[in-house]
Amino acid sequence: FLHVTRRRKKAEKNMLADDESATVPSTPYSRFKAKISRKVQFYLDLSTPHVKIRWLVSFFLLLLYFVRVYAVGGFFIVTYAMGIYLLNLFIAFLSPQIDPETEGPVLPTKKDEEFRPFIRRLPEFKFWYATSKVIMICFLCTFFRVLDIPVFWPILVLYFGTLFFLTMKRQIRHMIRYRYLPFTWGKQKYKGKKKDAPVSGPGKAAVASAPDKAK
Repeated sequence: FLHVTRRRKKAEKNMLADDESATVPSTPYSRFKAKISRKVQFYLDLSTPHVKIRWLVSFFLLLLYFVRVYAVGGFFIVTYAMGIYLLNLFIAFLSPQIDPETEGPVLPTKKDEEFRPFIRRLPEFKFWYATSKVIMICFLCTFFRVLDIPVFWPILVLYFGTLFFLTMKRQIRHMIRYRYLPFTWGKQKYKGKKKDAPVSGPGKAAVASAPDKAK
């Protein structure tokens, strides 16, 4: 019995050692990459509750990008690609995680149905993170003249405006058809019952005299 117990403990130690060796990077580059990713994830976790500050930083980066493009006078293809990507992210942010066309309604349509909250296909934090990342990538692309492909930019603006109009029109029709609203603005909020108002005047004297009468 003691021999079997020792063998079991030795096997467990070997398994733990194998797991640690698998999780710890072997090469210096892998260790450096893991260290950087942990630091980035740490700061991302800290920024999670600060929604307004995160989006203000993203809009500031977008403003810097447009200033850079205006100063250089090019990189319209890069800007068009960024716009298409941001439009796809925005549509995913507005869309429900469960498609009502294939998997049933998203929200209850009757009073006696069970409440089901709206769950986005793309959560807000992932939407912000992908938006900020693509803005920074496109900003770095403006430093490489190879990516500055000459093009007549009003055509790109017309294409993007038409695509944006048609896509948002289809999304709004989808929201109206399946009766869901991806925002909390204007929705009714329920509050708890208000506390009883303090008794004053003759009523207060009657309440105070009640214990004396009981005695």
